Amino acid sequence: MHLTTRTRVFPGIALTVIAGLALTSCAAADAEPEAGEQPTSDAGSIAVVQAAADLLPDAISEAGVLRVAIPTNEPPTQFYREGTEEMTGLNPDMAALVAGALGLELEVVVSNFDSIIPGLAADRFDMTVSSMTPTEERMEQLDFVDYVDMGSALVVAAGNPAEVDVDALCGARVGVLTGSYQLTVKIPALNEACAEAGGEPLEIQQFQDTRQAISSLGSGRSDAVYADGPILSYAALQNPDIEVAGELDVSPVGIGVPKASGLIDAVGAAMAAIIESPEYLEVLGSYGLEAMALEEARINFPQ
Repeated sequence: MHLTTRTRVFPGIALTVIAGLALTSCAAADAEPEAGEQPTSDAGSIAVVQAAADLLPDAISEAGVLRVAIPTNEPPTQFYREGTEEMTGLNPDMAALVAGALGLELEVVVSNFDSIIPGLAADRFDMTVSSMTPTEERMEQLDFVDYVDMGSALVVAAGNPAEVDVDALCGARVGVLTGSYQLTVKIPALNEACAEAGGEPLEIQQFQDTRQAISSLGSGRSDAVYADGPILSYAALQNPDIEVAGELDVSPVGIGVPKASGLIDAVGAAMAAIIESPEYLEVLGSYGLEAMALEEARINFPQ
């Protein structure tokens, strides 16, 4: 695998990080880092999977670079190591394994979550590893390869002053992330259930990242935040002023590639080999996320 020089995910795999903005998109960790402790990955690089590399489109094979869109500053899924420009976390580590299996240099492009699909369409990057759920709407533009199971969670202010939980959300002021699976798929279903029960719809507030959303709890603007489980569980460990009120809807998330790119076969073969490799569980274990492991890399399985 080719190496860059600026930043790295773990020994043997380096990233070029292109500056940008941040956001992300989900299930709680099994054995999470202690409060105040930053998770890290010490997993090694993976050997080239030649059968997968042979399936690469000529343009990407010749370029030798895989441009991957990833949000940032959302531990433990993706974030910069403290005081550095080194990107680490579950998603960049998984992207690095895919690049390594394909014999490519990994170039991370940091992007707002809701700009990733337009960026893929504009050929600003080749694929995304951003905790993106393969919905039917997204699959109109992208092909997906599942890489982990994720879920959503609710966090509330400590003591849950608004007395909300997963079964008592009707009429609640709920913070969500712009473009997220929770907003685009789950909130409409929750509102439908509220209407059938004669309750008020959720009052939705949109934010660009979970830190903004969590701040709205402290100011009393929101009653709860509904977002990715690993991120909210990690945030609750670090912040005694919030607590997890419940977990919802665990489902796979996928690596997304444009349908016209010709990448899906190569990425699917690479991910299938990665899931069978020790490096897969090593990466998950580095962040206490072993429970999110998949047994197979399904292709284009809508949620």
